[in-house]
Amino acid sequence: MPVKCAVLTISDRSYIGQREDASGPLLVEKARQAGWEVVAEKVVPDEYDTIRTTLMEWCDQGQVDLVLTTGGTGFSGRDITPEATQSVIQRFAPGLAEAMRQRSLEKTPHAMLSRGVAGIRSRTLIINLPGSPKAASENLDVVIPVITHAVELLRENPGAEQGHRFPSNK
Repeated sequence: MPVKCAVLTISDRSYIGQREDASGPLLVEKARQAGWEVVAEKVVPDEYDTIRTTLMEWCDQGQVDLVLTTGGTGFSGRDITPEATQSVIQRFAPGLAEAMRQRSLEKTPHAMLSRGVAGIRSRTLIINLPGSPKAASENLDVVIPVITHAVELLRENPGAEQGHRFPSNK
């Protein structure tokens, strides 16, 4: 069964039509190229309650395996995506955010300024990506190789653990 993905763009300017959302559609395309089914897309303003409510609705309905957010991860006073995400996740997945920042640091020292987080709510993985289309794409490329396996683990697929155990010493 393919990964069911939702893409949430967080941008005041895109929400009011002042700037076209370039990152969201790019992530949708990349998700489809990865073989995932995109089941929801939305653009919301940088508003804590709106971000939080959208994430909870998508995760709690049980129809989404993966939520990719784009935007709101920087240092601006309006950049509150990580805080809204932290308020809804039940378990952190820090290795994903660490891997994305590490890879981005190979390209720019500004990667240190990304505050994106990743975590799990129920059986849904949420990953914050930067708002820049280039950075969002590059960061998604880092985690694509592990997403299907992560989703299998969250779905408690019995075969997901194969290959994780050491061979028997009999």
